[in-house]
Amino acid sequence: MSAALDLAKLLIARPSVTPDDAGCQQLIAGRLAPAGFGAERFDRAGTSNVWLQRGSARPLLAFVGHTDVVPAGPLDRWSCDPFSPQERDGWLYGRGSADMKSSLAAFVVAAERFVQAHPQHPGAIAMLLTSDEEGPATDGTVAVVEALQARGQGVDFALVGEPTSEHKLGDTIKNGRRGSLSGRLRVRGVQGHVAYPHLARNPIHQLAPALAELAAAEWDRGDGFFPPTTFQVSNLNGGTGAGNVIPGECEMQFNFRFSPASAPAELRRRVEDILDRHGLSYSVAWTLGAEPFLTPPGALVERLSQAIFEATGQRPRLSTSGGTSDGRFLARICPQVVEFGPLNASIHQVDERVGVGDVERLSSIYQRALELLLL
Repeated sequence: MSAALDLAKLLIARPSVTPDDAGCQQLIAGRLAPAGFGAERFDRAGTSNVWLQRGSARPLLAFVGHTDVVPAGPLDRWSCDPFSPQERDGWLYGRGSADMKSSLAAFVVAAERFVQAHPQHPGAIAMLLTSDEEGPATDGTVAVVEALQARGQGVDFALVGEPTSEHKLGDTIKNGRRGSLSGRLRVRGVQGHVAYPHLARNPIHQLAPALAELAAAEWDRGDGFFPPTTFQVSNLNGGTGAGNVIPGECEMQFNFRFSPASAPAELRRRVEDILDRHGLSYSVAWTLGAEPFLTPPGALVERLSQAIFEATGQRPRLSTSGGTSDGRFLARICPQVVEFGPLNASIHQVDERVGVGDVERLSSIYQRALELLLL
Protein backbone atom coordinates (compact mmCIF):
# COMPACT_ATOMS: atom_id res chain seq x y z
CA MET A 1 0.00 0.00 0.00
CA SER A 2 1.16 3.55 -0.75
CA ALA A 3 0.02 6.45 1.40
CA ALA A 4 0.90 8.87 -1.37
CA LEU A 5 -1.09 6.92 -3.96
CA ASP A 6 -4.11 6.72 -1.66
CA LEU A 7 -4.05 10.48 -1.06
CA ALA A 8 -3.60 11.17 -4.77
CA LYS A 9 -6.79 9.22 -5.45
CA LEU A 10 -8.72 11.20 -2.85
CA LEU A 11 -7.58 14.46 -4.46
CA ILE A 12 -8.29 13.35 -8.03
CA ALA A 13 -11.83 12.38 -6.99
CA ARG A 14 -12.54 16.04 -6.21
CA PRO A 15 -13.56 17.86 -9.44
CA SER A 16 -11.54 21.00 -8.76
CA VAL A 17 -11.78 22.70 -12.15
CA THR A 18 -10.33 26.22 -12.04
CA PRO A 19 -11.02 28.17 -9.82
CA ASP A 20 -12.95 25.62 -7.75
CA ASP A 21 -10.76 23.99 -5.11
CA ALA A 22 -13.51 21.44 -4.30
CA GLY A 23 -12.19 21.01 -0.76
CA CYS A 24 -8.71 19.80 -1.72
CA GLN A 25 -6.92 22.42 0.36
CA GLN A 26 -9.06 21.70 3.41
CA LEU A 27 -8.27 18.00 3.03
CA ILE A 28 -4.52 18.69 2.88
CA ALA A 29 -4.59 21.20 5.75
CA GLY A 30 -6.47 18.73 7.91
CA ARG A 31 -4.01 16.01 7.01
CA LEU A 32 -0.98 18.12 7.97
CA ALA A 33 -2.41 19.69 11.13
CA PRO A 34 -1.40 16.75 13.37
CA ALA A 35 2.17 17.16 12.06
CA GLY A 36 2.24 20.72 13.40
CA PHE A 37 1.42 22.70 10.25
CA GLY A 38 -0.55 25.88 10.89
CA ALA A 39 -2.84 27.16 8.14
CA GLU A 40 -3.33 30.71 6.87
CA ARG A 41 -5.87 31.52 4.17
CA PHE A 42 -5.26 34.17 1.53
CA ASP A 43 -8.38 33.69 -0.62
CA ARG A 44 -9.00 36.40 -3.19
CA ALA A 45 -11.65 37.05 -5.84
CA GLY A 46 -13.07 33.54 -5.74
CA THR A 47 -9.67 31.84 -5.67
CA SER A 48 -8.74 29.56 -2.77
CA ASN A 49 -5.20 30.00 -1.43
CA VAL A 50 -3.63 28.49 1.66
CA TRP A 51 -0.18 28.77 3.28
CA LEU A 52 0.72 25.88 5.59
CA GLN A 53 3.84 26.19 7.73
CA ARG A 54 5.65 24.22 10.40
CA GLY A 55 8.33 26.03 12.36
CA SER A 56 9.72 29.54 12.04
CA ALA A 57 13.48 29.01 11.78
CA ARG A 58 15.58 29.26 8.65
CA PRO A 59 16.14 27.85 6.16
CA LEU A 60 12.53 27.66 5.02
CA LEU A 61 11.68 25.16 2.29
CA ALA A 62 8.30 25.66 0.62
CA PHE A 63 6.52 23.07 -1.49
CA VAL A 64 4.40 24.91 -4.08
CA GLY A 65 1.46 23.55 -6.04
CA HIS A 66 -2.05 23.99 -7.37
CA THR A 67 -5.20 22.09 -6.55
CA ASP A 68 -7.09 23.21 -9.67
CA VAL A 69 -7.23 21.25 -12.90
CA VAL A 70 -8.26 21.98 -16.47
CA PRO A 71 -11.69 20.79 -17.71
CA ALA A 72 -11.92 17.10 -18.59
CA GLY A 73 -13.12 17.70 -22.14
CA PRO A 74 -15.39 15.19 -23.96
CA LEU A 75 -16.30 12.57 -21.38
CA ASP A 76 -17.07 9.95 -24.03
CA ARG A 77 -13.40 9.99 -25.07
CA TRP A 78 -12.17 9.02 -21.61
CA SER A 79 -11.68 5.34 -20.80
CA CYS A 80 -12.96 6.06 -17.27
CA ASP A 81 -14.71 8.83 -15.38
CA PRO A 82 -12.01 11.56 -15.16
CA PHE A 83 -12.91 12.22 -11.52
CA SER A 84 -13.11 8.58 -10.49
CA PRO A 85 -9.43 7.60 -10.36
CA GLN A 86 -8.71 4.18 -11.78
CA GLU A 87 -5.59 1.99 -11.70
CA ARG A 88 -4.97 0.04 -14.88
CA ASP A 89 -1.86 -1.58 -16.36
CA GLY A 90 0.47 0.22 -13.99
CA TRP A 91 -1.09 3.66 -14.50
CA LEU A 92 -3.35 5.83 -12.39
CA TYR A 93 -5.90 7.57 -14.62
CA GLY A 94 -7.81 10.74 -13.81
CA ARG A 95 -7.88 14.46 -14.43
CA GLY A 96 -5.08 16.04 -12.44
CA SER A 97 -3.24 12.77 -11.86
CA ALA A 98 -0.08 14.17 -13.47
CA ASP A 99 -0.83 17.89 -13.25
CA MET A 100 -0.49 17.95 -10.31
CA LYS A 101 -2.39 16.07 -7.62
CA SER A 102 0.14 13.25 -7.42
CA SER A 103 2.80 15.82 -6.58
CA LEU A 104 0.55 17.32 -3.89
CA ALA A 105 0.01 13.90 -2.34
CA ALA A 106 3.74 13.23 -2.50
CA PHE A 107 4.44 16.59 -0.80
CA VAL A 108 2.11 15.77 2.06
CA VAL A 109 3.36 12.25 2.70
CA ALA A 110 7.00 13.37 2.42
CA ALA A 111 6.41 16.09 5.01
CA GLU A 112 4.55 13.71 7.33
CA ARG A 113 7.31 11.11 7.24
CA PHE A 114 10.07 13.68 7.60
CA VAL A 115 8.44 15.25 10.66
CA GLN A 116 7.78 11.85 12.22
CA ALA A 117 11.44 10.91 11.80
CA HIS A 118 12.79 14.34 12.78
CA PRO A 119 10.27 16.09 15.06
CA GLN A 120 12.90 18.62 16.20
CA HIS A 121 14.27 19.28 12.72
CA PRO A 122 16.15 22.51 11.97
CA GLY A 123 14.60 25.10 9.69
CA ALA A 124 10.97 25.22 8.64
CA ILE A 125 8.68 23.59 6.08
CA ALA A 126 5.82 25.29 4.24
CA MET A 127 3.29 24.43 1.56
CA LEU A 128 1.64 26.99 -0.73
CA LEU A 129 -1.50 25.85 -2.55
CA THR A 130 -3.74 27.74 -4.97
CA SER A 131 -6.79 27.00 -7.12
CA ASP A 132 -5.88 29.53 -9.85
CA GLU A 133 -2.78 28.19 -11.59
CA GLU A 134 -4.54 26.77 -14.63
CA GLY A 135 -6.62 29.95 -15.04
CA PRO A 136 -5.56 33.59 -15.30
CA ALA A 137 -3.23 33.23 -12.27
CA THR A 138 -4.07 36.74 -11.09
CA ASP A 139 -5.45 35.89 -7.63
CA GLY A 140 -3.60 32.72 -6.74
CA THR A 141 0.04 32.20 -5.83
CA VAL A 142 0.75 35.85 -6.55
CA ALA A 143 -1.70 36.87 -3.79
CA VAL A 144 0.12 34.72 -1.23
CA VAL A 145 3.52 36.00 -2.35
CA GLU A 146 2.31 39.59 -2.04
CA ALA A 147 1.07 38.89 1.50
CA LEU A 148 4.39 37.29 2.46
CA GLN A 149 6.28 40.22 0.95
CA ALA A 150 4.15 42.70 2.91
CA ARG A 151 5.19 41.11 6.20
CA GLY A 152 8.81 40.70 5.16
CA GLN A 153 8.79 36.91 4.99
CA GLY A 154 11.23 35.28 2.62
CA VAL A 155 11.64 31.70 1.45
CA ASP A 156 15.03 30.00 1.04
CA PHE A 157 14.05 27.09 -1.19
CA ALA A 158 10.90 26.67 -3.28
CA LEU A 159 10.10 23.33 -4.89
CA VAL A 160 7.19 23.47 -7.36
CA GLY A 161 5.56 20.13 -8.12
CA GLU A 162 4.88 20.71 -11.82
CA PRO A 163 5.20 17.61 -14.03
CA THR A 164 8.69 18.06 -15.47
CA SER A 165 9.81 14.51 -16.29
CA GLU A 166 9.81 13.75 -20.01
CA HIS A 167 10.57 10.05 -20.52
CA LYS A 168 11.28 8.65 -17.06
CA LEU A 169 10.63 9.97 -13.58
CA GLY A 170 13.61 12.10 -12.61
CA ASP A 171 15.08 12.84 -16.02
CA THR A 172 14.38 16.60 -15.96
CA ILE A 173 14.37 19.47 -13.47
CA LYS A 174 13.11 22.89 -14.49
CA ASN A 175 15.47 25.44 -12.99
CA GLY A 176 13.88 28.42 -14.71
CA ARG A 177 11.26 29.52 -17.20
CA ARG A 178 11.10 31.91 -20.10
CA GLY A 179 9.10 35.12 -19.94
CA SER A 180 5.84 35.63 -21.82
CA LEU A 181 4.96 38.84 -23.68
CA SER A 182 1.75 39.02 -25.72
CA GLY A 183 0.49 41.62 -28.17
CA ARG A 184 -2.87 42.38 -29.77
CA LEU A 185 -2.28 44.30 -32.99
CA ARG A 186 -4.99 46.16 -34.88
CA VAL A 187 -4.13 47.35 -38.39
CA ARG A 188 -6.44 49.97 -39.85
CA GLY A 189 -7.21 50.23 -43.55
CA VAL A 190 -10.08 51.55 -45.67
CA GLN A 191 -13.03 49.29 -46.41
CA GLY A 192 -14.17 49.02 -49.99
CA HIS A 193 -15.27 46.86 -52.91
CA VAL A 194 -12.83 44.21 -54.09
CA ALA A 195 -13.42 45.38 -57.69
CA TYR A 196 -12.24 48.90 -56.81
CA PRO A 197 -9.08 48.38 -54.75
CA HIS A 198 -7.79 51.86 -55.66
CA LEU A 199 -10.62 53.28 -53.54
CA ALA A 200 -9.73 51.15 -50.51
CA ARG A 201 -6.71 50.14 -48.46
CA ASN A 202 -6.45 46.49 -47.53
CA PRO A 203 -4.99 46.09 -44.00
CA ILE A 204 -4.27 42.40 -44.57
CA HIS A 205 -2.15 43.20 -47.58
CA GLN A 206 -0.37 45.88 -45.62
CA LEU A 207 0.29 43.57 -42.68
CA ALA A 208 1.61 40.66 -44.76
CA PRO A 209 5.16 41.95 -45.48
CA ALA A 210 5.54 43.20 -41.91
CA LEU A 211 4.41 39.81 -40.59
CA ALA A 212 6.92 38.06 -42.85
CA GLU A 213 9.69 40.18 -41.35
CA LEU A 214 8.51 39.54 -37.79
CA ALA A 215 8.32 35.79 -38.39
CA ALA A 216 11.83 35.68 -39.87
CA ALA A 217 13.52 37.91 -37.28
CA GLU A 218 16.20 36.63 -34.91
CA TRP A 219 15.35 38.19 -31.57
CA ASP A 220 18.31 36.81 -29.67
CA ARG A 221 20.40 33.65 -29.43
CA GLY A 222 19.47 32.69 -25.89
CA ASP A 223 22.24 31.84 -23.45
CA GLY A 224 23.72 28.89 -21.60
CA PHE A 225 20.43 28.14 -19.85
CA PHE A 226 17.74 29.51 -22.19
CA PRO A 227 16.91 28.80 -25.83
CA PRO A 228 16.48 31.75 -28.22
CA THR A 229 13.41 33.94 -27.88
CA THR A 230 10.53 32.84 -30.12
CA PHE A 231 7.73 34.78 -31.82
CA GLN A 232 4.44 33.08 -32.72
CA VAL A 233 1.11 34.30 -34.13
CA SER A 234 -1.84 32.74 -32.33
CA ASN A 235 -4.79 34.42 -34.07
CA LEU A 236 -5.25 36.42 -37.29
CA ASN A 237 -8.67 37.85 -38.11
CA GLY A 238 -10.06 40.19 -40.74
CA GLY A 239 -12.96 40.63 -43.09
CA THR A 240 -16.68 41.19 -42.93
CA GLY A 241 -17.65 37.67 -43.96
CA ALA A 242 -18.56 38.82 -47.47
CA GLY A 243 -16.42 37.72 -50.39
CA ASN A 244 -16.59 41.05 -52.23
CA VAL A 245 -15.58 43.44 -49.44
CA ILE A 246 -12.06 44.65 -48.64
CA PRO A 247 -11.94 44.80 -44.82
CA GLY A 248 -11.33 48.05 -43.02
CA GLU A 249 -9.40 46.44 -40.18
CA CYS A 250 -7.58 43.26 -39.25
CA GLU A 251 -6.35 41.96 -35.91
CA MET A 252 -3.38 39.77 -35.03
CA GLN A 253 -2.58 38.23 -31.66
CA PHE A 254 0.98 37.09 -31.06
CA ASN A 255 3.28 36.00 -28.27
CA PHE A 256 6.96 36.07 -27.38
CA ARG A 257 8.49 33.44 -25.13
CA PHE A 258 11.64 35.30 -24.26
CA SER A 259 14.92 34.59 -22.58
CA PRO A 260 16.77 37.01 -20.29
CA ALA A 261 18.81 37.95 -23.37
CA SER A 262 15.86 40.13 -24.48
CA ALA A 263 14.10 42.67 -22.28
CA PRO A 264 10.34 43.15 -22.83
CA ALA A 265 10.80 46.85 -23.61
CA GLU A 266 13.34 46.01 -26.31
CA LEU A 267 11.02 43.44 -27.90
CA ARG A 268 8.19 45.98 -27.96
CA ARG A 269 10.43 48.59 -29.53
CA ARG A 270 11.68 46.23 -32.24
CA VAL A 271 8.15 45.13 -33.17
CA GLU A 272 6.90 48.70 -33.39
CA ASP A 273 9.95 49.73 -35.43
CA ILE A 274 9.08 47.05 -38.00
CA LEU A 275 5.43 48.10 -38.12
CA ASP A 276 6.42 51.76 -38.52
CA ARG A 277 8.92 50.97 -41.26
CA HIS A 278 6.16 49.26 -43.25
CA GLY A 279 3.95 52.32 -42.92
CA LEU A 280 1.08 50.65 -41.09
CA SER A 281 -1.71 52.56 -39.39
CA TYR A 282 -2.00 50.50 -36.23
CA SER A 283 -2.40 50.19 -32.48
CA VAL A 284 -0.94 47.45 -30.30
CA ALA A 285 -1.89 46.48 -26.75
CA TRP A 286 0.86 44.69 -24.83
CA THR A 287 0.52 42.22 -21.93
CA LEU A 288 3.54 41.07 -19.96
CA GLY A 289 2.40 37.70 -18.66
CA ALA A 290 5.63 36.62 -17.00
CA GLU A 291 9.21 37.66 -16.46
CA PRO A 292 11.86 34.95 -16.91
CA PHE A 293 13.53 33.48 -13.85
CA LEU A 294 16.55 31.24 -13.35
CA THR A 295 18.04 29.27 -10.48
CA PRO A 296 21.69 28.47 -11.30
CA PRO A 297 23.19 25.26 -9.93
CA GLY A 298 23.44 25.59 -6.16
CA ALA A 299 22.17 23.98 -2.98
CA LEU A 300 18.60 23.30 -4.16
CA VAL A 301 19.51 22.00 -7.62
CA GLU A 302 22.34 19.88 -6.28
CA ARG A 303 20.47 18.36 -3.31
CA LEU A 304 17.35 17.63 -5.34
CA SER A 305 19.48 16.06 -8.08
CA GLN A 306 21.14 13.86 -5.47
CA ALA A 307 17.74 12.80 -4.09
CA ILE A 308 16.55 11.93 -7.60
CA PHE A 309 19.69 9.91 -8.32
CA GLU A 310 19.37 7.95 -5.09
CA ALA A 311 15.75 7.03 -5.88
CA THR A 312 15.95 6.45 -9.64
CA GLY A 313 19.60 6.10 -10.64
CA GLN A 314 19.13 9.00 -13.04
CA ARG A 315 21.11 12.22 -13.29
CA PRO A 316 18.47 14.83 -14.15
CA ARG A 317 19.16 17.44 -16.78
CA LEU A 318 18.33 21.09 -16.21
CA SER A 319 15.78 22.71 -18.50
CA THR A 320 14.03 26.07 -18.91
CA SER A 321 11.71 24.96 -21.72
CA GLY A 322 7.93 24.89 -21.73
CA GLY A 323 5.32 27.39 -20.64
CA THR A 324 5.10 29.59 -17.58
CA SER A 325 4.51 28.37 -14.03
CA ASP A 326 3.85 29.84 -10.62
CA GLY A 327 7.56 29.58 -9.97
CA ARG A 328 7.80 33.06 -11.49
CA PHE A 329 5.96 34.51 -8.50
CA LEU A 330 8.07 32.68 -5.91
CA ALA A 331 11.21 34.06 -7.55
CA ARG A 332 10.23 37.46 -6.10
CA ILE A 333 10.84 36.28 -2.53
CA CYS A 334 12.99 33.19 -3.00
CA PRO A 335 16.51 33.02 -4.52
CA GLN A 336 16.27 29.31 -5.38
CA VAL A 337 13.17 28.04 -7.20
CA VAL A 338 12.97 24.77 -9.11
CA GLU A 339 10.22 22.55 -10.47
CA PHE A 340 10.17 18.79 -10.34
CA GLY A 341 7.38 16.26 -10.72
CA PRO A 342 6.07 13.27 -12.67
CA LEU A 343 5.88 12.61 -16.40
CA ASN A 344 4.24 15.37 -18.40
CA ALA A 345 3.34 13.41 -21.56
CA SER A 346 -0.40 13.20 -20.80
CA ILE A 347 -1.09 16.49 -19.02
CA HIS A 348 -4.26 18.33 -20.15
CA GLN A 349 -5.09 15.35 -22.38
CA VAL A 350 -7.92 12.85 -22.38
CA ASP A 351 -6.93 9.86 -20.19
CA GLU A 352 -4.37 11.87 -18.21
CA ARG A 353 -2.32 9.43 -16.16
CA VAL A 354 0.67 8.92 -13.91
CA GLY A 355 2.72 5.82 -13.22
CA VAL A 356 1.42 4.06 -10.11
CA GLY A 357 4.90 3.37 -8.81
CA ASP A 358 6.06 6.89 -9.61
CA VAL A 359 3.75 8.44 -7.00
CA GLU A 360 5.50 6.74 -4.08
CA ARG A 361 8.94 7.28 -5.64
CA LEU A 362 8.14 10.96 -6.00
CA SER A 363 7.27 11.16 -2.32
CA SER A 364 10.55 9.51 -1.36
CA ILE A 365 12.45 12.01 -3.51
CA TYR A 366 10.73 14.97 -1.84
CA GLN A 367 11.40 13.47 1.60
CA ARG A 368 15.08 12.93 0.80
CA ALA A 369 15.33 16.50 -0.50
CA LEU A 370 13.99 17.72 2.86
CA GLU A 371 16.65 15.70 4.65
CA LEU A 372 19.47 16.96 2.46
CA LEU A 373 18.40 20.61 2.67
CA LEU A 374 17.32 20.91 6.32
CA LEU A 375 19.36 18.39 8.33
